[in-house]
Amino acid sequence: MTVTGFKRWIALGLAALLVLVAVAAFVFRADILRTSLDPKVPFQAYTPPSAPNYADPKAWAIPISLHPVAELPADVFFVHPTTYDGGDHWNSPLRDQDAMRQLDRVMLPNYAGPFARVGRIFAPRYRQASLYSQLTLREDARAARGFAYGDVREAFRYWKAHYNSGRPLVIVGVEQGGLLLERLLREEIAPDPALRSRLAGVYLIETVVPASSFDGTAPVPACTSRNQARCVVAWATPRDGDRRRMRERALIWDESGILTGLQGREVLCVNPLSGTTTNAAVSEQESLGAANASGMGYGVRPPYLKRVVSTRCVDGFLDVSKAKSSVFRPARRWADKLKVSPYNLFYGDLEADGQARVSALLGRQVYGRTAPPLTAPVEVRTSPVHRID
Repeated sequence: MTVTGFKRWIALGLAALLVLVAVAAFVFRADILRTSLDPKVPFQAYTPPSAPNYADPKAWAIPISLHPVAELPADVFFVHPTTYDGGDHWNSPLRDQDAMRQLDRVMLPNYAGPFARVGRIFAPRYRQASLYSQLTLREDARAARGFAYGDVREAFRYWKAHYNSGRPLVIVGVEQGGLLLERLLREEIAPDPALRSRLAGVYLIETVVPASSFDGTAPVPACTSRNQARCVVAWATPRDGDRRRMRERALIWDESGILTGLQGREVLCVNPLSGTTTNAAVSEQESLGAANASGMGYGVRPPYLKRVVSTRCVDGFLDVSKAKSSVFRPARRWADKLKVSPYNLFYGDLEADGQARVSALLGRQVYGRTAPPLTAPVEVRTSPVHRID
């Protein structure tokens, strides 16, 4: 073989190797990224980031100065979902820039936003468990979520003592936030008759919770009517419709505050389109409005589309039809695909539901009618002004 031919074979071999490496990287990209998010230190030997000081206004994601005290009759305690991917920490530093950016740009507008016309929103920053901690069932990952609960409990106690002043309560948690609030509800709210008497509603959004914890004998039962107060709205939507896998990987709190598997328990599903525990399909005609509020900032009521999706509770999980509008595209980044969607298919429904439950608690309609949001561009033209002498 000539030197030239030998070099050609070497070049072809290197090209083939590069192709194999590229194919392997694509096929195993999820495993590679998951490994990169592993803190690679046991939680027991891990030094967590500094704790939040809830007396500092910066420990709250929505400035206290933005709260319209006179206009809204209730307070909303909101615990956000996962925004921190992981890598260096099991639990996120409070000032992680990427996590804060996603919270401010995506999570607050889409998931706290529906309650901005229900009450004053108090959203604590907390040392959330990383996305990685939700991709494994390791004891370290469970410990990270238990650690995050400590911050949420302290934030709630501070808010109750310094901000609430006896006003009606609405409790909202999304995904990880919902898991933490389910425990808070059991340990801090349900045993306190005074708090329960002021509880308008609890929303555990995209959260797996056992139905038995919220039956008719529970201090705070599941909602069976939209005009019912002191009850729980909870649902979880299986990714790619895979209910079996979601059931197998779900974790719930046991009586001693330890995360454990479902172990055959039924899952609670309250349909967000109807606000009830019905297993019947709810058609898209009942959908009050889906919205993509990403990038709009807190307090901006986004344009939304009515009659976008239909829903049905099946085996305890919420099946949701695919939204046809291009506004509701899935996230692009691998890590973001594993978090809650960067839009809210039940934006208008949650706004109406929250207002209905506060009104039911107070025994009167306490919210005025608001003009519907714009759903299409409106052309504004100038008009000549004629002077009248």
